[in-house]
Amino acid sequence: MDVLSRPLIDRTLPLLAEGYAWLPNRMRDAPGPVVRTRIMGRPALALRGPEAVRFFYDEQNVHRHRAIPEPVLATLFGHGAVHTLDGPAHRVRKSLFLPLLEPGRITGLAEHVGAAWDDAVPGWARRGSVVLFDEASTVLTTGVHQWAGLPVGDAGAEATARDMIAMVDGFATAGPRHLRARRARARQEERLGRLVRGVRSGEVPAEPDSVLGLVCRHRDADGEPLDEKTAAVELLNVVRPTTAVAWFVAFAAHALHRRPELRTRLADGDPAFTAAFTHEVRRFYPFVPFLAGLAARDLFWRGQWIPAGGLVVLDVYGQNHDESLWGDPYAFRPQRFLERPVGRDELIPQGGGDPAANHRCPGEGMTLGVLEALAGRLARMEYTVPEQNLSIPLNRVPTRPHSGVLLAGVRPAAG
Repeated sequence: MDVLSRPLIDRTLPLLAEGYAWLPNRMRDAPGPVVRTRIMGRPALALRGPEAVRFFYDEQNVHRHRAIPEPVLATLFGHGAVHTLDGPAHRVRKSLFLPLLEPGRITGLAEHVGAAWDDAVPGWARRGSVVLFDEASTVLTTGVHQWAGLPVGDAGAEATARDMIAMVDGFATAGPRHLRARRARARQEERLGRLVRGVRSGEVPAEPDSVLGLVCRHRDADGEPLDEKTAAVELLNVVRPTTAVAWFVAFAAHALHRRPELRTRLADGDPAFTAAFTHEVRRFYPFVPFLAGLAARDLFWRGQWIPAGGLVVLDVYGQNHDESLWGDPYAFRPQRFLERPVGRDELIPQGGGDPAANHRCPGEGMTLGVLEALAGRLARMEYTVPEQNLSIPLNRVPTRPHSGVLLAGVRPAAG
Protein backbone atom coordinates (compact mmCIF):
# COMPACT_ATOMS: atom_id res chain seq x y z
CA MET A 1 0.00 0.00 0.00
CA ASP A 2 1.30 3.49 -0.87
CA VAL A 3 2.40 5.41 2.27
CA LEU A 4 0.06 8.31 1.42
CA SER A 5 -2.99 6.02 1.23
CA ARG A 6 -2.42 4.11 4.48
CA PRO A 7 -5.32 4.52 6.92
CA LEU A 8 -4.52 6.80 9.83
CA ILE A 9 -5.43 5.70 13.36
CA ASP A 10 -7.21 8.33 15.44
CA ARG A 11 -4.94 9.41 18.32
CA THR A 12 -7.33 11.70 20.22
CA LEU A 13 -7.53 9.51 23.33
CA PRO A 14 -3.73 9.13 23.69
CA LEU A 15 -3.43 12.92 23.21
CA LEU A 16 -5.86 13.52 26.08
CA ALA A 17 -4.07 10.99 28.27
CA GLU A 18 -0.49 12.15 27.61
CA GLY A 19 -0.97 15.92 27.36
CA TYR A 20 2.22 17.83 26.63
CA ALA A 21 4.23 14.65 26.06
CA TRP A 22 1.94 13.20 23.39
CA LEU A 23 3.29 14.95 20.30
CA PRO A 24 6.98 14.97 21.35
CA ASN A 25 6.66 11.22 21.93
CA ARG A 26 5.27 10.76 18.41
CA MET A 27 8.01 12.99 16.97
CA ARG A 28 10.67 10.97 18.77
CA ASP A 29 9.54 7.83 16.99
CA ALA A 30 9.29 9.52 13.56
CA PRO A 31 12.14 9.63 11.00
CA GLY A 32 11.96 13.44 10.81
CA PRO A 33 10.27 16.47 12.42
CA VAL A 34 6.86 15.58 10.97
CA VAL A 35 4.12 13.10 11.90
CA ARG A 36 0.97 12.08 10.02
CA THR A 37 -1.90 11.02 12.28
CA ARG A 38 -5.62 11.58 12.89
CA ILE A 39 -7.14 13.79 15.61
CA MET A 40 -10.87 14.15 16.35
CA GLY A 41 -11.60 12.25 13.16
CA ARG A 42 -9.56 14.55 10.90
CA PRO A 43 -6.30 13.66 9.15
CA ALA A 44 -3.52 15.67 10.77
CA LEU A 45 0.03 16.65 9.90
CA ALA A 46 2.17 17.59 12.91
CA LEU A 47 5.38 19.53 12.34
CA ARG A 48 8.15 21.30 14.22
CA GLY A 49 11.05 23.69 13.66
CA PRO A 50 11.60 27.29 12.49
CA GLU A 51 10.80 26.45 8.85
CA ALA A 52 7.64 24.68 10.01
CA VAL A 53 6.63 27.81 11.96
CA ARG A 54 6.89 29.93 8.81
CA PHE A 55 4.94 27.30 6.85
CA PHE A 56 2.23 27.14 9.54
CA TYR A 57 1.74 30.91 9.74
CA ASP A 58 1.54 31.41 5.96
CA GLU A 59 -2.17 32.02 5.30
CA GLN A 60 -1.74 30.49 1.85
CA ASN A 61 -1.10 27.22 3.68
CA VAL A 62 -3.04 27.24 6.93
CA HIS A 63 -6.27 28.90 8.04
CA ARG A 64 -7.29 29.36 11.69
CA HIS A 65 -10.90 30.17 10.79
CA ARG A 66 -13.08 27.21 11.88
CA ALA A 67 -10.00 25.38 13.18
CA ILE A 68 -10.66 26.14 16.87
CA PRO A 69 -13.09 23.62 18.40
CA GLU A 70 -16.27 24.98 19.95
CA PRO A 71 -15.31 23.95 23.51
CA VAL A 72 -12.16 26.09 23.21
CA LEU A 73 -14.10 29.06 21.82
CA ALA A 74 -16.70 28.74 24.58
CA THR A 75 -14.05 28.89 27.29
CA LEU A 76 -10.68 30.30 26.25
CA PHE A 77 -11.06 32.65 23.25
CA GLY A 78 -14.77 33.41 22.93
CA HIS A 79 -17.03 33.13 19.88
CA GLY A 80 -16.20 35.75 17.25
CA ALA A 81 -12.73 36.47 18.70
CA VAL A 82 -9.80 37.70 16.62
CA HIS A 83 -8.32 34.18 16.81
CA THR A 84 -11.14 32.85 14.61
CA LEU A 85 -10.55 35.24 11.70
CA ASP A 86 -8.29 35.06 8.64
CA GLY A 87 -7.16 37.42 5.90
CA PRO A 88 -8.28 41.08 5.87
CA ALA A 89 -10.86 40.51 8.61
CA HIS A 90 -8.13 39.20 10.91
CA ARG A 91 -5.74 42.03 10.10
CA VAL A 92 -8.34 44.75 10.71
CA ARG A 93 -9.46 43.21 14.00
CA LYS A 94 -5.87 42.68 15.08
CA SER A 95 -5.15 46.36 14.44
CA LEU A 96 -7.26 46.98 17.54
CA PHE A 97 -4.65 45.20 19.66
CA LEU A 98 -1.39 46.30 18.01
CA PRO A 99 -1.28 49.77 19.67
CA LEU A 100 -1.25 47.95 23.00
CA LEU A 101 2.16 46.50 22.05
CA GLU A 102 3.83 49.91 21.93
CA PRO A 103 6.64 50.14 24.50
CA GLY A 104 4.94 52.90 26.46
CA ARG A 105 1.75 50.88 26.78
CA ILE A 106 3.59 47.77 27.92
CA THR A 107 5.57 49.81 30.44
CA GLY A 108 2.32 51.27 31.75
CA LEU A 109 0.79 47.81 32.18
CA ALA A 110 3.89 46.54 33.99
CA GLU A 111 3.79 49.56 36.30
CA HIS A 112 0.13 49.01 37.18
CA VAL A 113 0.67 45.31 37.86
CA GLY A 114 3.85 46.04 39.82
CA ALA A 115 2.01 48.59 41.96
CA ALA A 116 -0.77 46.07 42.62
CA TRP A 117 1.88 43.53 43.71
CA ASP A 118 3.53 46.08 46.02
CA ASP A 119 0.15 46.89 47.57
CA ALA A 120 -0.62 43.20 48.11
CA VAL A 121 2.65 42.01 49.68
CA PRO A 122 2.12 43.60 53.13
CA GLY A 123 -1.15 41.67 53.36
CA TRP A 124 0.67 38.45 52.49
CA ALA A 125 3.16 39.23 55.24
CA ARG A 126 0.38 39.35 57.83
CA ARG A 127 -0.77 35.85 56.92
CA GLY A 128 1.00 32.67 57.84
CA SER A 129 1.29 31.50 54.25
CA VAL A 130 -0.05 32.24 50.76
CA VAL A 131 -0.48 30.29 47.55
CA LEU A 132 1.49 32.36 45.04
CA PHE A 133 -0.54 31.29 42.00
CA ASP A 134 -3.78 32.51 43.56
CA GLU A 135 -2.33 35.75 44.87
CA ALA A 136 -0.57 36.53 41.60
CA SER A 137 -3.81 36.05 39.65
CA THR A 138 -5.56 38.65 41.85
CA VAL A 139 -2.64 41.07 41.48
CA LEU A 140 -2.64 40.66 37.71
CA THR A 141 -6.41 41.07 37.45
CA THR A 142 -6.27 44.25 39.53
CA GLY A 143 -3.39 45.73 37.56
CA VAL A 144 -4.71 44.99 34.07
CA HIS A 145 -8.18 46.31 34.90
CA GLN A 146 -6.72 49.59 36.15
CA TRP A 147 -4.49 49.87 33.10
CA ALA A 148 -7.32 49.08 30.66
CA GLY A 149 -9.72 51.58 32.22
CA LEU A 150 -12.07 48.83 33.38
CA PRO A 151 -13.88 48.61 36.71
CA VAL A 152 -13.10 45.26 38.29
CA GLY A 153 -16.78 44.48 38.85
CA ASP A 154 -19.07 44.28 41.85
CA ALA A 155 -17.74 40.84 42.81
CA GLY A 156 -14.23 42.26 43.34
CA ALA A 157 -10.77 41.39 42.07
CA GLU A 158 -10.50 37.96 43.70
CA ALA A 159 -13.76 36.67 42.23
CA THR A 160 -12.98 38.18 38.83
CA ALA A 161 -9.51 36.60 38.92
CA ARG A 162 -11.05 33.20 39.67
CA ASP A 163 -13.20 33.53 36.56
CA MET A 164 -10.22 34.53 34.41
CA ILE A 165 -8.20 31.57 35.67
CA ALA A 166 -11.15 29.19 35.21
CA MET A 167 -11.41 30.12 31.51
CA VAL A 168 -7.80 29.11 30.93
CA ASP A 169 -7.83 26.13 33.26
CA GLY A 170 -10.86 24.44 31.71
CA PHE A 171 -10.44 24.88 27.96
CA ALA A 172 -8.61 21.60 27.29
CA THR A 173 -10.57 19.17 29.38
CA ALA A 174 -14.03 17.76 30.00
CA GLY A 175 -15.99 17.57 33.23
CA PRO A 176 -16.13 20.06 36.10
CA ARG A 177 -13.17 22.21 35.01
CA HIS A 178 -14.75 22.76 31.61
CA LEU A 179 -18.16 23.57 33.05
CA ARG A 180 -16.58 26.11 35.43
CA ALA A 181 -14.83 27.69 32.45
CA ARG A 182 -18.07 28.05 30.49
CA ARG A 183 -19.88 29.58 33.45
CA ALA A 184 -16.98 31.97 34.11
CA ARG A 185 -16.97 33.17 30.51
CA ALA A 186 -20.72 33.71 30.52
CA ARG A 187 -20.47 35.84 33.68
CA GLN A 188 -17.59 37.93 32.39
CA GLU A 189 -19.04 38.44 28.90
CA GLU A 190 -22.28 39.63 30.50
CA ARG A 191 -20.39 42.01 32.83
CA LEU A 192 -18.28 43.52 30.07
CA GLY A 193 -21.18 43.62 27.59
CA ARG A 194 -23.12 45.79 30.07
CA LEU A 195 -20.06 48.00 30.43
CA VAL A 196 -19.75 48.46 26.65
CA ARG A 197 -23.42 49.32 26.44
CA GLY A 198 -22.98 51.88 29.20
CA VAL A 199 -20.00 53.52 27.47
CA ARG A 200 -21.80 53.76 24.15
CA SER A 201 -24.90 55.25 25.77
CA GLY A 202 -22.81 57.84 27.61
CA GLU A 203 -23.76 56.52 31.04
CA VAL A 204 -20.27 55.16 31.76
CA PRO A 205 -17.19 57.35 31.16
CA ALA A 206 -14.23 55.90 29.25
CA GLU A 207 -10.97 57.57 28.33
CA PRO A 208 -10.75 57.63 24.50
CA ASP A 209 -7.30 56.04 24.37
CA SER A 210 -8.00 53.44 27.09
CA VAL A 211 -8.46 49.81 26.08
CA LEU A 212 -12.14 50.16 26.93
CA GLY A 213 -12.46 53.26 24.75
CA LEU A 214 -10.58 51.67 21.83
CA VAL A 215 -12.71 48.52 21.85
CA CYS A 216 -15.96 50.48 22.06
CA ARG A 217 -14.99 52.63 19.04
CA HIS A 218 -13.35 49.96 16.87
CA ARG A 219 -14.85 49.25 13.45
CA ASP A 220 -14.29 45.94 11.73
CA ALA A 221 -13.44 45.26 8.09
CA ASP A 222 -17.12 45.75 7.18
CA GLY A 223 -17.04 49.26 8.66
CA GLU A 224 -19.38 48.33 11.50
CA PRO A 225 -18.63 48.60 15.24
CA LEU A 226 -18.30 45.40 17.22
CA ASP A 227 -21.55 44.15 18.68
CA GLU A 228 -21.67 44.18 22.48
CA LYS A 229 -20.91 40.47 22.87
CA THR A 230 -17.91 40.57 20.52
CA ALA A 231 -16.62 43.73 22.20
CA ALA A 232 -16.84 41.92 25.54
CA VAL A 233 -15.00 38.94 24.03
CA GLU A 234 -12.14 41.16 22.85
CA LEU A 235 -11.92 42.98 26.19
CA LEU A 236 -11.55 39.56 27.78
CA ASN A 237 -8.82 38.78 25.26
CA VAL A 238 -6.80 41.56 26.88
CA VAL A 239 -7.64 40.86 30.51
CA ARG A 240 -7.67 37.04 30.49
CA PRO A 241 -4.18 36.51 28.98
CA THR A 242 -2.69 39.05 31.38
CA THR A 243 -4.22 37.23 34.35
CA ALA A 244 -2.84 33.99 32.86
CA VAL A 245 0.68 35.30 33.53
CA ALA A 246 0.00 33.80 36.98
CA TRP A 247 1.10 30.49 35.46
CA PHE A 248 4.49 31.98 34.57
CA VAL A 249 4.83 33.68 37.98
CA ALA A 250 4.33 30.29 39.66
CA PHE A 251 6.85 28.74 37.26
CA ALA A 252 9.33 31.54 38.01
CA ALA A 253 9.04 30.81 41.73
CA HIS A 254 9.51 27.11 40.99
CA ALA A 255 12.67 27.89 39.03
CA LEU A 256 14.07 30.11 41.79
CA HIS A 257 13.39 27.39 44.36
CA ARG A 258 15.19 24.78 42.24
CA ARG A 259 18.00 27.18 41.28
CA PRO A 260 18.36 29.52 44.30
CA GLU A 261 21.67 30.88 43.01
CA LEU A 262 19.72 32.72 40.31
CA ARG A 263 17.85 34.86 42.85
CA THR A 264 20.71 37.22 43.59
CA ARG A 265 21.39 37.98 39.96
CA LEU A 266 17.70 38.43 39.18
CA ALA A 267 17.24 40.64 42.26
CA ASP A 268 20.06 42.91 41.09
CA GLY A 269 17.80 44.10 38.29
CA ASP A 270 20.16 43.64 35.34
CA PRO A 271 17.76 44.12 32.37
CA ALA A 272 19.59 41.65 30.12
CA PHE A 273 19.55 38.86 32.70
CA THR A 274 15.95 39.60 33.68
CA ALA A 275 14.91 39.26 30.03
CA ALA A 276 16.93 36.05 29.69
CA PHE A 277 15.34 34.58 32.82
CA THR A 278 11.86 35.48 31.56
CA HIS A 279 12.51 33.88 28.17
CA GLU A 280 13.82 30.72 29.84
CA VAL A 281 10.76 30.43 32.08
CA ARG A 282 8.56 30.60 28.99
CA ARG A 283 10.73 28.14 27.06
CA PHE A 284 11.35 25.59 29.79
CA TYR A 285 7.98 25.28 31.51
CA PRO A 286 4.90 23.78 29.79
CA PHE A 287 2.18 26.22 28.82
CA VAL A 288 0.89 25.79 25.22
CA PRO A 289 1.22 22.15 24.07
CA PHE A 290 0.56 22.76 20.37
CA LEU A 291 -1.39 24.95 17.95
CA ALA A 292 -3.63 23.79 15.11
CA GLY A 293 -5.08 25.16 11.90
CA LEU A 294 -6.80 23.83 8.77
CA ALA A 295 -4.95 23.15 5.54
CA ALA A 296 -6.07 25.83 3.07
CA ARG A 297 -5.34 23.46 0.16
CA ASP A 298 -3.70 20.10 -0.45
CA LEU A 299 -0.30 20.48 1.20
CA PHE A 300 3.02 18.69 1.25
CA TRP A 301 5.59 19.20 3.99
CA ARG A 302 8.87 17.27 3.94
CA GLY A 303 7.31 14.76 1.57
CA GLN A 304 4.22 14.21 3.71
CA TRP A 305 0.74 15.05 2.41
CA ILE A 306 -2.27 16.55 4.13
CA PRO A 307 -5.53 17.15 2.24
CA ALA A 308 -7.34 20.48 2.15
CA GLY A 309 -9.33 20.81 5.36
CA GLY A 310 -7.01 18.51 7.31
CA LEU A 311 -5.39 19.62 10.54
CA VAL A 312 -1.92 21.14 10.55
CA VAL A 313 -0.48 20.97 14.07
CA LEU A 314 2.55 22.95 15.28
CA ASP A 315 4.41 21.18 18.10
CA VAL A 316 5.01 24.12 20.46
CA TYR A 317 6.17 22.27 23.57
CA GLY A 318 8.31 19.92 21.50
CA GLN A 319 10.00 22.77 19.64
CA ASN A 320 10.78 24.58 22.88
CA HIS A 321 12.51 21.38 24.05
CA ASP A 322 14.16 20.42 20.76
CA GLU A 323 17.78 19.43 21.37
CA SER A 324 18.82 20.58 17.90
CA LEU A 325 17.73 24.12 18.82
CA TRP A 326 18.59 24.31 22.53
CA GLY A 327 21.42 21.84 23.13
CA ASP A 328 20.41 20.90 26.68
CA PRO A 329 16.67 21.59 26.52
CA TYR A 330 15.72 20.05 29.87
CA ALA A 331 18.18 22.19 31.84
CA PHE A 332 16.86 25.51 33.15
CA ARG A 333 19.63 27.82 31.98
CA PRO A 334 18.79 31.51 31.35
CA GLN A 335 22.34 32.14 30.15
CA ARG A 336 21.48 30.50 26.82
CA PHE A 337 19.65 33.73 25.89
CA LEU A 338 22.76 35.78 26.65
CA GLU A 339 25.08 33.57 24.60
CA ARG A 340 23.46 33.97 21.19
CA PRO A 341 20.53 35.78 19.60
CA VAL A 342 17.49 33.51 19.36
CA GLY A 343 15.39 33.67 16.21
CA ARG A 344 11.76 34.74 16.30
CA ASP A 345 10.65 31.37 14.93
CA GLU A 346 12.83 29.33 17.31
CA LEU A 347 11.25 30.37 20.63
CA ILE A 348 7.47 29.96 20.35
CA PRO A 349 5.94 29.51 23.83
CA GLN A 350 2.88 31.53 22.77
CA GLY A 351 3.06 30.72 19.07
CA GLY A 352 5.19 32.04 16.23
CA GLY A 353 4.98 34.30 13.21
CA ASP A 354 4.76 38.10 13.01
CA PRO A 355 2.34 39.70 15.52
CA ALA A 356 1.42 42.43 13.02
CA ALA A 357 0.57 40.10 10.14
CA ASN A 358 -0.04 36.59 11.48
CA HIS A 359 -1.79 34.81 14.33
CA ARG A 360 1.14 35.16 16.75
CA CYS A 361 -0.24 36.20 20.12
CA PRO A 362 -0.30 40.02 20.17
CA GLY A 363 -0.08 39.92 23.95
CA GLU A 364 3.35 38.28 23.99
CA GLY A 365 5.12 41.59 24.56
CA MET A 366 2.73 42.34 27.41
CA THR A 367 3.47 38.94 28.96
CA LEU A 368 7.20 39.64 28.81
CA GLY A 369 6.92 43.11 30.32
CA VAL A 370 4.66 41.99 33.17
CA LEU A 371 6.65 38.84 33.94
CA GLU A 372 9.92 40.78 34.03
CA ALA A 373 8.39 43.23 36.53
CA LEU A 374 7.04 40.49 38.80
CA ALA A 375 10.02 38.10 38.55
CA GLY A 376 12.34 40.82 39.85
CA ARG A 377 9.98 41.60 42.72
CA LEU A 378 9.68 37.91 43.55
CA ALA A 379 13.47 37.54 43.67
CA ARG A 380 13.82 40.52 46.01
CA MET A 381 11.01 39.44 48.35
CA GLU A 382 11.88 37.42 51.45
CA TYR A 383 10.00 34.13 51.98
CA THR A 384 10.46 30.44 52.66
CA VAL A 385 9.12 27.49 50.69
CA PRO A 386 7.60 24.89 53.05
CA GLU A 387 7.49 21.20 52.20
CA GLN A 388 4.83 20.73 49.52
CA ASN A 389 4.08 18.95 46.25
CA LEU A 390 5.84 21.02 43.57
CA SER A 391 5.48 18.40 40.83
CA ILE A 392 4.28 19.60 37.42
CA PRO A 393 2.19 16.89 35.73
CA LEU A 394 2.58 16.83 31.95
CA ASN A 395 -0.71 15.01 31.44
CA ARG A 396 -2.67 18.04 32.72
CA VAL A 397 -3.28 20.91 30.26
CA PRO A 398 -2.68 23.62 31.25
CA THR A 399 -0.41 22.43 33.99
CA ARG A 400 1.22 24.19 36.93
CA PRO A 401 3.02 23.24 40.14
CA HIS A 402 0.62 20.99 42.03
CA SER A 403 0.63 23.13 45.18
CA GLY A 404 0.40 26.45 43.35
CA VAL A 405 3.72 27.28 45.13
CA LEU A 406 3.03 27.81 48.83
CA LEU A 407 5.11 30.62 50.37
CA ALA A 408 5.52 31.21 54.10
CA GLY A 409 7.07 34.02 56.12
CA VAL A 410 6.64 36.56 53.35
CA ARG A 411 8.30 39.92 53.97
CA PRO A 412 8.55 42.85 51.56
CA ALA A 413 11.92 43.51 49.99
CA ALA A 414 14.19 45.57 52.22
CA GLY A 415 14.44 49.20 51.16
